[in-house]
Amino acid sequence: MSIIRVSNLSKTYASGFSALKSVDLEIRRGEIFALLGPNGAGKTTLISIICGLVNPTSGSVLADGHDIIKEYRAARARIGLVPQELTTDAFETVWATVSFSRGLFGLPRNPAHVERVLKDLSLWDKRDNRIMTLSGGMKRRVLIAKALAHEPQILFLDEPTAGVDVELRQDMWKLVRRLRDDGVTIILTTHYIEEAEEMADRIGVISKGEIILVEDKAELMRKLGKKQLSLSLQEPLAAVPEGLAAYDLALAAEGEELVYTYDTKAERTGITALLQDLATAGIRFRDLRTSQSSLEDIFVSLVRERH
Repeated sequence: MSIIRVSNLSKTYASGFSALKSVDLEIRRGEIFALLGPNGAGKTTLISIICGLVNPTSGSVLADGHDIIKEYRAARARIGLVPQELTTDAFETVWATVSFSRGLFGLPRNPAHVERVLKDLSLWDKRDNRIMTLSGGMKRRVLIAKALAHEPQILFLDEPTAGVDVELRQDMWKLVRRLRDDGVTIILTTHYIEEAEEMADRIGVISKGEIILVEDKAELMRKLGKKQLSLSLQEPLAAVPEGLAAYDLALAAEGEELVYTYDTKAERTGITALLQDLATAGIRFRDLRTSQSSLEDIFVSLVRERH
């Protein structure tokens, strides 16, 4: 069941720059969806349109069944947004700021909910502090608290851990998992691909304003993940012997290492045959190790293919 449905969405700015090109995207209720893409790929534009902050040139967005333009208030009430920039009212206290955010959506006061949000984000002992006195990390916690004040069903985190300390990052992921367990759908954009690898259920990759791939994380890793076998040689090689050409080996570390890339899904990896052929060719190795491509490797190769 989709909670967000983006159909044929495009955005062209007055300058003629095309930030989004016919984007179609469905986000499932209750999932953690990571949107990956290089700077300028269109991540923030897409989020801004879904959240009703920027008008699309064409196309439509439904948030929990409500059209983001025709039913703006109903759609927006279901969405919480944690923006990248630290923009907070410096003279207000933490408690007043978070409570006010709730009131903006026409919801009655609920001190118990505000208290729970502040405690979840380790802000409770700072509730009477003015925001101007807080550190950058604490200000970011306040932004998250503001986004959660009206109990949204959809939470957008735009680069949530850019420049934050490790402790806040871990607190944030704990909170994200708990929110998902409570049924909240979470969409995050991130530069830290290891975060997406750890947290996301599904991953979308955006490049030059187009969604180039949407896939379950496990399936993506299975489909595009490659394993490498690296052999440390006893004697360096100037070139890969012709008799081993079929293996598509690469030389590394100035000829002291042979790298064999194989498909983890194939029935036969070819490693046994390779080791026999190496012995026949008189190539001895001191050590061998295997490594598997990370989501980052996959992401970089996907984006590179499109450029």
